[in-house]
Parts: sequence; C-alpha cells; structure tokens
Amino acid sequence: MLLTITCTAENAADLGYLLHKNPAALFEKPTAFGIARVFYPEATPERCTAALQLEIDPIGLVRGNRAAAASTLAQYVSDRPYAPSSLLSVAMGEVFSTALGGRSRERPDRVNEKMPLSATLHALACDGGEPLIRRIWEPLGYTVENTHLPLDTRFPAWGRSDLYSLTLTGSQTVRDLLTHLYVLIPVLDNAKHYGVGEDEVDKLVRRGEGWLPAHPEKDLIARRYLRYKRRLADAALTRLADIEGMPDADEGGGADAAPRDAAEQTLETPVRLNERRIAAVIEAVRGLDPPARRVLDLGCGEGKTMEALLKEVSGLEHVAGMDVSSMALERAARRLYLERMGERERARVSLFQGSLVYRDARLTGYDAALLTEVIEHLDAARLRSLVRVVFEHARPRRVIITTPNADYNSVWPALPAGRFRHPDHRFEWTREQFQTWAGSIAAPHGYAATFSGIGDQDTQGRGTPTQMAIFDRAAPPENHAARKEETG
Repeated sequence: MLLTITCTAENAADLGYLLHKNPAALFEKPTAFGIARVFYPEATPERCTAALQLEIDPIGLVRGNRAAAASTLAQYVSDRPYAPSSLLSVAMGEVFSTALGGRSRERPDRVNEKMPLSATLHALACDGGEPLIRRIWEPLGYTVENTHLPLDTRFPAWGRSDLYSLTLTGSQTVRDLLTHLYVLIPVLDNAKHYGVGEDEVDKLVRRGEGWLPAHPEKDLIARRYLRYKRRLADAALTRLADIEGMPDADEGGGADAAPRDAAEQTLETPVRLNERRIAAVIEAVRGLDPPARRVLDLGCGEGKTMEALLKEVSGLEHVAGMDVSSMALERAARRLYLERMGERERARVSLFQGSLVYRDARLTGYDAALLTEVIEHLDAARLRSLVRVVFEHARPRRVIITTPNADYNSVWPALPAGRFRHPDHRFEWTREQFQTWAGSIAAPHGYAATFSGIGDQDTQGRGTPTQMAIFDRAAPPENHAARKEETG
C-alpha cells in the first residue's frame, strides 16, 4: 500500500515538521499487520513529497483471527496488500498521530495554514466507481484525478478492475487532509479488516468533527464507515449534529448538489454547539461574585473547556481537571501543552485521575465546579453518590451542570424515537425532569438553582439542544451560638 502527499507551498519542506517525520531519515514502525515506512522522494523549499508505504504481512494479519486462519483465500488474497484499505488508515493513525491531532512544536504557526497539497493513492479499491469517488471528495474542495486500472495489463480482454489510481489536489491544512484520508479510504474501500463496534463511532465522531456534518453524503459515509450497522451510524450522526449545532437533515444538499464555494460554507456554518456550551460555561464562571480564583472541571475529557478557561478568564489562580480516563487526561495534557509551560504557569494547572462517585479531598477548595455533559453518563444510583461528593463534601461556591435536553431530540431526523444521543448515555432528561432533579438537590444542600438553554431555540417549543443549571451556594447562616455567648 502506498500513499504520497506533496506540498508546493512556500518553504514546502516544512511538511516534515507538520508530519513529525524527518525528510533526511527513513522512519519505520512495526504494526500488528506489517511494517509502516515513511520516506521522502523529494524535499526542497519549492516541493516536498512524503510517502507512507505499508508492507503487509499476510500471516501476521490473520494471526489470532480464527475465521481468517481457516481460509487460505483470506490469508493470501482477500487482504489485497496492494490496495489502500482500513489497514492504511490504522497505519496513518499510528504513524501520523501528532499531525492528526493538529500539533507541531517546531511549526505551530503552520498547523492551521491552508496550503496547496496533493495526495495520491496508487491503487484504491472502490466498488462505487468514479461517480462515488467524486461525490465523496469534491464537496470537500478537492480536484479529483483518477485512472481506472485494468484487471491485468497483460490481458486487456479481462476488462477493468475495481481499482483506481486517485490524486486529490486542493488547498487544505495537513491535518484536514490526513483526517479526510483516514476516514474516507475505508469508506470507498467499503470493507474493514477488524470488527466494528462502539469504539468506531467514537473514531468517526472525533475525526469527522468540523467537516462531516456539512458533507452532502454524510449519511452514506457513516453507513459505509460503520459497515451498515444502522444503530451505530445513527448514533454517530446524532453526536456529530449535537457537536456542530446543526440539524442532521440535508437541506439543499444531496448526491447531485454542486459543491459550494468555501467562503459561502464558512458564512453559512453556524457556531458549533460544543463551542456554545463552552462559551456559556465560561460566562457562568465569569459571573461569579466575588470572582472565581480556582475552578475545577469534573469529567474534563480532552481539556477543551480548561483550555478556554485559561485563555479567556482573567484572574484565575488555578484550573484543575479530573477524569476517570487516563487516555483523556493524556490528550488534555497535550492540548494544554503542559510540557512546554514555564514553572509558574505550570503551577496554575493540574490534571488528575479520579471518580465522581467517591469522596476525594482533592476536590475541595474551589470556587466553581463544572460538570459539562457528564451526569447523563452515570447510572441513577451513582448519580446520588455524585451529588454527595459535589454538594456535600466539595461544596464549591458555584456548580455549573449542562446536559442534553431530551425535548429537543425529535428535531434531529437521524435520532430514532427512544434513542439517546450517545450510546453511553444512561438517561436524557426533558427540561421538566432536569429542573425537578436540580430542585430536589439544591435547597437540601444549601444551594439555589437557576436554569437556561444553550443553542438555538426550536420554533416548535422544544427548547434548546442543551440545558444548563447554575447552583449557587447560599451565604452561611449566622453563628447563633457565638451571638448567644456575646449577649450573655
């Protein structure tokens, strides 16, 4: 399998910094199914080409796979070692993980720069032919050049194969190009060399954020990426629509819709719902009086809200993030560039692993605690434990909770009746249910709750996609014992 990426921008050799691979050295990485190599056929200031070659080991591919091992055909033919497939996407994820994450230590200013790039897949399998290739790639702004390859050059009468030599050219960031390739290679190949489950939904949502919800073929892409498992495809599309703050229905799009001008797309794309959530939470932190000095993000995930807090809220002395997932904390550390912070700046930030259902001394002493899209992931019994941990023991001056508004779910056609927005959700509350729950815990713990919505209001009275509650701790009661002592 071979993929080449060519950059013709000014100082084109910076492609090596953006890919985190040195043009002067051969990079090799063993994988579970072969060897991945990165090398540069050319690297000049005017033109730089990086090549990813994946050499498949057919025996390694089926080792431990009983079904494949039972078939000689599967071992030696069906892996099609010459054709880019899901294996190439896996290799890209391992070899170009930093570039896919949009990070570059040496050239951070070029990470978000759109530059003239081209990518060539030298033998791409596509059962839908050239029309499908164009439907998938052209809406993303690429010029498509492809050659339909013969089944065997020695025997023209055998006709053509399902393989295409495909070159994509356009003005893209390196991260976006890699992300598009990572998702769409297995979509066009229409096969995967491993089982498809809930983790594949997470991958599609993570890699599709920012471009897939606006794609006119998003439904087709989700179905093929998730191997026609409707429940998974619906879950992925709903989560993406939730993140982007966009209805999931195709309005004015479709298979025959012409690609819109990039500037037009930018003007028409609404602010993402996730960004609105973060902005609303930031505003709630800013509104605390006296001002918040220490803020705790419970269930901080990959650190997007923490990043915004550090950039946008002045006067903060410390921002902490807790999550049960060590992998999420690693991503948060990378997002916040902790390893590059100076000693004083680093002292303002802490990340630690922990659970929301166990009392933890590290959670005390904060002015504000955030639970952004967290409570719906807990079972009811554990939710009671969370209330004790946060409202009885940690007791910050302000608690900010956001959660999906179930009333709004019917706005999205991709969300079947009775289904949740995310397969890990244990519940999704209507506005009445959320406010009843919040009221039942506020007063008994010395808090007062106020409610608001995040996102665009539905015209049919179903509210906003996200609902938010702000719990403010009441002023402590007078010390009556001390007053009695003073008055004798």
